[in-house]
Amino acid sequence: MDQFKGQPRLPKFAVPKRYDIRLKPDLVACRFAGSVTVNVDIVAATSFIVLNAAELSVSSDAVSFTNRDSSKVFKPSRVELFEDDDILVLEFTEKLPIGLGVLAIQFEGILNDQMKGFYRSTYEHNGEKKNMAVTQFEPADARRCFPCWDEPACKATFKITLDVPQELVALSNMPITEEKIDGNLKTVSYQESPIMSTYLVAVVVGLFDYVEDHTSDGVKVRVYCQVGKANQGKFALDVAVRTLELYKDYFATPYPLPKLDMIAIPDFAAGAMENYGLVTYRETALLYDDQHSAAANKQRVATVVAHELAHQWFGNLVTMEWWTDLWLNEGFATWVSYLAADSLFPEWKIWSQFLHESTEGLRLDGLAESHPIEVEINHAREIDEIFDAISYRKGASVIRMLQSYLGAECFQRSLASYIKRHAYSNAKTADLWAALEEGSGEPVNKLMTSWTKQKGYPVVSVKVNDQKLEFNQSQFLSSGAQGEGHWIVPITLCFGSYDVHKNFLLQTKSETRDVKELLGSLIAEDRSVNSWIKLNVNQAGFYRVKYDDLLAAKLRHAVEKQLLSASDRFGILDDSFALCMAGQESLTSLINLMGAYREEVEYTVLSNLITISHKIDRIAADAVPGLVDYFKQFFINLFQYSAERLGWDAKPGESHLDAMLRGEILTALAVFGHDLTLDEANKRFQAFLEDRNTPLLPPDIRKATYVAEKTRILGSLSSSPDPNLILEVLNFMLSSEVRSQDAVFGLAVSQEGRDVAWSWLKAKEVEEFFASHPMPSIARTLKQSLERVNINANWVQSVKNENGLGDAVKELAYRKY
Repeated sequence: MDQFKGQPRLPKFAVPKRYDIRLKPDLVACRFAGSVTVNVDIVAATSFIVLNAAELSVSSDAVSFTNRDSSKVFKPSRVELFEDDDILVLEFTEKLPIGLGVLAIQFEGILNDQMKGFYRSTYEHNGEKKNMAVTQFEPADARRCFPCWDEPACKATFKITLDVPQELVALSNMPITEEKIDGNLKTVSYQESPIMSTYLVAVVVGLFDYVEDHTSDGVKVRVYCQVGKANQGKFALDVAVRTLELYKDYFATPYPLPKLDMIAIPDFAAGAMENYGLVTYRETALLYDDQHSAAANKQRVATVVAHELAHQWFGNLVTMEWWTDLWLNEGFATWVSYLAADSLFPEWKIWSQFLHESTEGLRLDGLAESHPIEVEINHAREIDEIFDAISYRKGASVIRMLQSYLGAECFQRSLASYIKRHAYSNAKTADLWAALEEGSGEPVNKLMTSWTKQKGYPVVSVKVNDQKLEFNQSQFLSSGAQGEGHWIVPITLCFGSYDVHKNFLLQTKSETRDVKELLGSLIAEDRSVNSWIKLNVNQAGFYRVKYDDLLAAKLRHAVEKQLLSASDRFGILDDSFALCMAGQESLTSLINLMGAYREEVEYTVLSNLITISHKIDRIAADAVPGLVDYFKQFFINLFQYSAERLGWDAKPGESHLDAMLRGEILTALAVFGHDLTLDEANKRFQAFLEDRNTPLLPPDIRKATYVAEKTRILGSLSSSPDPNLILEVLNFMLSSEVRSQDAVFGLAVSQEGRDVAWSWLKAKEVEEFFASHPMPSIARTLKQSLERVNINANWVQSVKNENGLGDAVKELAYRKY
């Protein structure tokens, strides 16, 4: 049996075709009993069957294999569960006949509290605490609920039966075919599923209300939530119905199941999970309450629902062959969720907000400890680690870059043919490139391999030299170190206006182009003239740009005069910030650029400006403590124009984006110590304490006054400058009062609280813990965190040594506009 240990994949001599699963959860004792019969095709001579199982008890007398042709029953001579590999090995005394047979196994397990496998989540009903039973199988935890071939390529059909207390709602992937009540229990049977992977199987048992609607072609859509919260499901229901219609057209394939249920789970590790026909969500990602939810929550619900429903095609109907191609699922669903949200809510300008996704991808991929989009997975324990900003955000960004390069229509047509070709099957990255290459005639495979097979991305430097444009690419690393990478870069550029638009592929390390030939006219030496050049138009490419002094000055002027799109204003700022962190640009130069954004009005740009200001504030506190007050005054100057434009109270008919921006701007001014903002926040907070329904404190501005919905209140508490309060908050995070999924929100402590948090963390003996508990699923994340600490330390050092910074920040702090 030892030959099966330590293998990345299951042996291929048995292929599952159909599962018949019966489960009986006990919600009081938190255990479950079950049985599974699997139609298996034995395709090679073997006396073993090897499948996945974890944390299940299986006795040898509860296992049998029956050959279909001879009806002969084979009992295993040995049944062994190898815990390190999550495999169940069944050894038989004779070889199993080639052909179809039925494997039957009975088993028992625990409804765990780890938010994976078959687990329990707690909720209150009429003041009483109760358990519900929930599944979360992605990536590799179906094996914790029933023995199975728990790999994405081992697709089969599933017939599920549940024995549950008769007053409870019991849901699975497919519609119910029959319910039989026997005393206090009922047996619920479901239609057999289409061919699908094990990680998409789902079961939920508990007390729920629901709201319901139908698509135009008759698919029943429901949103389930805790009793009494049904109204909060209406927004997500509307988004789901409209999104299913949209995707049916976009993918040129109808939604494959007769129903779609979406359900809010109180304890949920991820944001949501795309189980076929039964999508599970964290409550904050599905429920929206007009009275008590902020505008940002509404947007989150829409994009998360659109993301999960995209998976019903891209992931569920066509599934990655192995976890190496996880990015195909997640990157694509992230990208297409923005496409859907933009179609449903054009006023949100969601594509400019997509830049937050790109920036997160660029930030992680600028580390030496990053990984390629396509990453080899050699053991199930490594899979969790790649559910990160590379798979989701870089994945989505390179898809956007490719769509922008090929054109939207050609891209959509090729995608539809890819889905048709691989429906009910599995695919690899190369299959997607082949379909896009076929549809476009472009060398997609060659172009995209440079982006998915190697980690990192380039910074493209551009300078003017004697009316020639010199382009150079090199790998960008946040540490400022030299990298080895080389890419095929789709260069786009505009000259003085968006009407003069050029593009070409930069395939070599450097290239020189004649300005007049490329752009049609010469570049003026005068900095204020309208002859700016912007590369990576609208930030469609996954790369950074570094301009020479002349081009940078022209762009700063163009930003100030609002001559550029919001996406380009965002990109110039973000690239400059990244180059400053990497020591390739001075902080003086960055803050002078930031000064050009004083009259900025767009949410996405200002939101990034706020984030960057907070980061600079932290670096300055360590590097130049004597200048911190000047930095704070500069940031206050920077945001006052917007704060005065927006005010504290929502205006009739104002945009969704202004509603989101108000809270962020006022919070920033409060953090930077703006007296008028602090006074007004305090006044409103007192009014709220006296009357919880006061119109003075709507959800969008609550964080600015340290009161908010649950996740916000935790973040606000830890933003307090009082060390004793911070210590109390940190201990509170680990108490039973806070669901484990929410504890992370309390770790974003204020500058004043950092020392307290650090000693608290050391008191928890963090380093010894990681040394004595190696966890493959976070090994890379740990290295990335340490690398970030070093990058920040180097940045602090370079700011300390910078000449002229003091004069620059003082001038900006007291500049009269």
